[in-house]
Amino acid sequence: MQSRNNAVTDVSSYIAGFPVATGKLLKQLRDIIRKAAPDAEELISYGMPAYKYHGVLVYFAGYEKHVGFYPTPSVIKEFAAKIARYKYSKGAVQFPLDAPIPATLVTQMVKFRMKENLAKAAKKKGTK
Repeated sequence: MQSRNNAVTDVSSYIAGFPVATGKLLKQLRDIIRKAAPDAEELISYGMPAYKYHGVLVYFAGYEKHVGFYPTPSVIKEFAAKIARYKYSKGAVQFPLDAPIPATLVTQMVKFRMKENLAKAAKKKGTK
């Protein structure tokens, strides 16, 4: 199983390091994020897949029993009621390996995060 300490340089290699079932969910999550944020830059950051769009957008990672999705604390707070059925923390939500990735929910979270980043970028640009 992949470790955050492994020196992968791209998301496809990261996903390939996991068992088939985990890899399938990671691919689904990647596809959902890319569809929701087609202009986001995909990279590896902190040893996991990351997306940037006018700043940090979201991260995701694979684990033994779940797939972690890291949309930042503001998104977790905004979507707390919708993610209540999942295990979650201040900045992350865990999707179990034995259930499908909630595509609509992830899309909504990514788009919310994009709007936050655009608003921050506009505010920053306006203050210069």
